[in-house]
Amino acid sequence: MTRFASLDDLRTACLDLPDGDSEAAAEVSRREAVLTKPPRSLGRLEEMVAWLARWQGRNPPRLNNIEILVFAGNHGVTAKGVSAYPPEVTAQMVNNFASGGAAINQLAHVAGAELRVVALSLETPTADFTESPAMDEDEFLDAVSSGYDALSPEADLVVLGEMGIGNTTAAAAVSAALFGGGSRFAGHGTGIDDAGLKRKRDVIDQALTRHADALNDPLGVAASLGGRELAAILGACLAARHACIPTVLDGFVCTAAVAPLAKLHTGALDHVLAGHLSSESGHRLLLLELGLRPLLDLGMRLGEGSGAAVAVLVLRAALACHTGMATFADLQVTDKPG
Repeated sequence: MTRFASLDDLRTACLDLPDGDSEAAAEVSRREAVLTKPPRSLGRLEEMVAWLARWQGRNPPRLNNIEILVFAGNHGVTAKGVSAYPPEVTAQMVNNFASGGAAINQLAHVAGAELRVVALSLETPTADFTESPAMDEDEFLDAVSSGYDALSPEADLVVLGEMGIGNTTAAAAVSAALFGGGSRFAGHGTGIDDAGLKRKRDVIDQALTRHADALNDPLGVAASLGGRELAAILGACLAARHACIPTVLDGFVCTAAVAPLAKLHTGALDHVLAGHLSSESGHRLLLLELGLRPLLDLGMRLGEGSGAAVAVLVLRAALACHTGMATFADLQVTDKPG
C-alpha cells in the first residue's frame, strides 16, 4: 500500500506530474479533419476524443475498462445541524450500493462501467472542524493513500464520486478556504431549509476563523476542513494523473476535493473533465475558479458519481463517431474547396 510519509512527501507527489501525449491528441485532430462532416461540427465531442487520446497516450483511445470509484465518509460537523439527514444514512446508502439499489448502480450498468465503493471508517466520523482539525496529519494521509491505492492502473477512464452526510458543508468550507469569499459556496445540500442554510454558513465562517493559520497551505486546508472521502478523492485523482488515466469528476464535493491539487500546481487538473454542473449553488462558482467547463447541465445534485456516469455516455458517443465514421477519402466524397 502507498503511504505518504508526510504532508511534504504528498506535496512533492502533487508537484511531480507527467504531461499528456500531445502527439496522440494531434493524431485525433488530424483524423477529425477528414471525417465526413463539416470541420468542428461535432463541437465538444471532438475535443473529448482528443482529451482521451492525450491522457491514454494512444490513438484511437478506448473505453473498454471504465471504473467508477465512490468514496464514503462521515463528518463530525453534522452535529451542528448542517444536513437534512442523520449521519447513519451514509452507511445505509453504502449498503444500498452493495445491493444494487442506488441510482449509481443503474447508471454504471448503462455506462458499461465497473462500480467500486470504498467506505472510510464510517464508524469514526471526522472531528467537528469548528472545534479542531477534521483530521490530523496521519488520518488525512491514510485517507489520501486509500484513494491513491483504490485506482486500477489498467483503467481506460476513472469516474470519481462520493457519499457522505454533511460533505457539502466540508466542500463549501474547503472551497472558501482556497478561493475566499467566506460562506459563498454554501448551498442547500440534501435539502436543508433556510434556517439550516444559515447554520451551515455560520459553521463555515466559524471554521475559517478557527483554522486561519492553515489557509495558506492547500493540503492543510484539505486536512483541517475536509473529510476522509474528500481526501481519498484527492488521492485517486493524483494517482490517475501519475498513471495518465483520464478522469471524470462528479459534482460539487468531488470538485472541492481535488481543488487543492490545482492550488498546488496550475496544470494539476489537465487530465480531468467536469462531468456535469450540479444544481448545488457552490459548484458553478468553484468550476469558474478552476477554469473547468462542465459537460452536462441536467439539474442533478445526487452525488454518488451519478452526473459523471451520465457524462460517460457522451464520451462513448464521441469515441464512436471518431472511430466509426468514414473519411472523405473512404467514400470519395467531395470535400469543400481548399
